[in-house]
Amino acid sequence: MNTPEGVRGALFHTLPGRGIVVGLAIKLAVALIRSVAGTIPAFLAVIETVASLAVAIGLSYFAFRLIVLAKRRLLWRVRRKLILSFIFVGFVPALLLAAFALLCGFLLFYNLSAYLVQSRLRTLSDQARFYAQATALELQRVSGPAAAGSPGATRAPVINDAAQIVARRQASIAAQYPDASVAVLATDRDCRASPSSESRPAQPSQPSSVRPVAAGPWRHVAVPEAIPSWVPCAGFAGVLAYTHPPDARDTDTHLLVRAVVFAEAARPPFAVVVDLMVNDALRRQLRRDTGVELKTIVAVDSEGARPLVGVAGDDPETAGYSTAGALSSLPSPMEFQDWNNGAAGTLMVTNGLSVAELYDRISAAEGRVGRNFGQGLLLVLFVIGALFLIIQFIALVAGLALAKSITGSVHALFTGTERVRQGDFTHKIAVVSDDQLGELAGSFNEMTASIEDLLRQAAEKKRLEEELRIAHEIQMSLLPQGPLLMPGLSVTALCVPAREVGGDYYDFLPLDDHRVGVLIADVSGKGTSAALYMAELKGLMLSLSQIHSSPRELLIVANRIIAQHLDARSFITMTYAVIDMRARTMTYARAGHTPLIYVPGCGSLPGARSHAKILAPDGLVLGLKIDRGELFEQLLQEETIFLGAGDLYLFFTDGISEAMNVQDDCFGEGRLGQLVESHAHLPPDELRERVLREISAFVGEAPQHDDMTMILLKVDEVSEAVA
Repeated sequence: MNTPEGVRGALFHTLPGRGIVVGLAIKLAVALIRSVAGTIPAFLAVIETVASLAVAIGLSYFAFRLIVLAKRRLLWRVRRKLILSFIFVGFVPALLLAAFALLCGFLLFYNLSAYLVQSRLRTLSDQARFYAQATALELQRVSGPAAAGSPGATRAPVINDAAQIVARRQASIAAQYPDASVAVLATDRDCRASPSSESRPAQPSQPSSVRPVAAGPWRHVAVPEAIPSWVPCAGFAGVLAYTHPPDARDTDTHLLVRAVVFAEAARPPFAVVVDLMVNDALRRQLRRDTGVELKTIVAVDSEGARPLVGVAGDDPETAGYSTAGALSSLPSPMEFQDWNNGAAGTLMVTNGLSVAELYDRISAAEGRVGRNFGQGLLLVLFVIGALFLIIQFIALVAGLALAKSITGSVHALFTGTERVRQGDFTHKIAVVSDDQLGELAGSFNEMTASIEDLLRQAAEKKRLEEELRIAHEIQMSLLPQGPLLMPGLSVTALCVPAREVGGDYYDFLPLDDHRVGVLIADVSGKGTSAALYMAELKGLMLSLSQIHSSPRELLIVANRIIAQHLDARSFITMTYAVIDMRARTMTYARAGHTPLIYVPGCGSLPGARSHAKILAPDGLVLGLKIDRGELFEQLLQEETIFLGAGDLYLFFTDGISEAMNVQDDCFGEGRLGQLVESHAHLPPDELRERVLREISAFVGEAPQHDDMTMILLKVDEVSEAVA
């Protein structure tokens, strides 16, 4: 069927093929008769139906044959079976889970952006109300009876005397909100107490003949001439919207927060209006504080609520938007008040989100439109969840069928492997399938013939391992055998090679009755070559320690000697310290080695605790052939530390701090310092075991990738050591 001859043979030499050809011919003839006559007799309609059934049965037969052929060719290889299993069991569910999670995240951040913007605007409204109340109180305090609404006082002086106070208040507010505007309006309202005085609106007030006193730019809208009747005597604080006139360059919708506070009187003589602009400065502040960027604002047509018409003044500043990505344009509905009639309108605000800055804020959007949108998203989530369950069930059935075909052959291979493990090399596996697993069974039968060669290779490997074990014992004998016996010091050390032999080295070099040299080094690389360089280094340091009392001089001379014999691809890091118990000092130098961790002693103070310090003076590694040692000598630094009772010093190689777990995370010098700091009160031996346990717990099942060496040195009571 892959060639034209095969297709022709399938159509004309098989019963299903002939049924397809004859059925199509009958349907074509009936179609011609219908096109000519317009209608066909009933018996022709029956014949056409039978022909359609014949075509459908024939196509179903060939579709089944194609499925069988595709299965035979596509599923012969185990890799293809596993890929198909992954598609049904892993990929499709994972894809649905990803879509589910993305939709959940979008719903979360959609609600979160709406909440943060609305919460900030409510906070701004409260601040505007506070500013208006403070201004009204100051005006009442300086205006006397007029502010109290006494019958004999006129209201004009209150307004006339307010200019200086309003200007000062506006300057104070502008320090935080540069575009803030303040106005004082004369009013004539009856706000006498009644059972519903807090909730009922004030009586309508007519515009006063006294002009308002205004301070601030008032570039957004005109100064209000009167307080609308819908504003209650308790005042108002909320969000308004305004647009510039059609002839202005800026015709977008903008937000402002307005607060209105009346004087505290039965008939308040004035009201204070404070406008705070939601301008680019406030938007940038919102971006810094919450991670939400307020972008575009569009007024949705709503009956009875219209934005204010702004003044044709300076166009507001236009800031470039910095938030980009999938969550950079989230629509959020928000309500605003119509200043003229108090009706509630709807604004569609576009927000941009920075996900990293919103990890601890979550809520839901307000308003009817927001709730409907959220419910729609929730419905989509339910639909995706139902599809996930259905497809997961289908994937489970398909995965079980494919797994059965794989595990049958694998079980036969397992049985043969067990027989071979028991020593029966004559066992053969029955080949019952013609796929790749069957070929694997045949290969297994051929493999049993070469078992003797594998046994010989195993014996050779065992011999090499024995030689490496002996080399390990020899290398360990080069390290100090037993603890360092120096009055006033408690010392413990440990070296664990990553392989049978390694390149880490430490030593204690007694110089006289009160001085001792402490050395720790790390040869680059691992294995036999590093171990040989380590043995050569021991002899060199034994000689140089008796000649040079200064760690810096010793390392300079050692670098000159080692650079002549070390391979160009290798180098050595080292820290060498000379401890003088009589002078109570430790002089040390670091040649590119890991830092020294130092925990100062707490003395005899109960409950005292010292913090670990990282000591890392400059120094270059030994053995680099970049010059004749001038750069090494120039960079190497020597430092001296005074010893105190209880001082703890930790020398270690990078195998300790860079111990990695299965996720390739390093143990780290910070964690090591905190561990030593927390348990500095323990004896050195116990502290060493504690460090090893913590590293082992951190590494888990991950193999050791580098040699681990450390020296723990603790200073006992200095007075006892000197005595």
